[in-house]
Amino acid sequence: QVQVVESGGGSAQAGGSLRLSCVASGSSISIGRMGWFRQRPEQQREKVAWIDSSGSTNYHASVEGRFTISRTNAENTVWMQMNTLESEDTAVYFCFAETTSNRHYWGQGTQVTVSS
Repeated sequence: QVQVVESGGGSAQAGGSLRLSCVASGSSISIGRMGWFRQRPEQQREKVAWIDSSGSTNYHASVEGRFTISRTNAENTVWMQMNTLESEDTAVYFCFAETTSNRHYWGQGTQVTVSS
């Protein structure tokens, strides 16, 4: 069993910054990709950013150049620095962890609110 726990988030003004972090833990786990999805009010969950164990990253077009994802493999920890926040970034952000056996685990979600 893998537990995924997020921290960070909160409120910021438009143009400001926030940082999210996430830890995946469990016995004898091997984590491949980790990253973040978000769900805006009345919209479907969408992929925001993810990073694999080699450090390769991928971003949704709307956050490219503003968000940066990073990780430490040894601790199965991922961070996402969110800069130049926009009101459209307001959402619940969910961390996900994918094991090397292609199982997916999710965090409980953390609210990010950006006011203009």
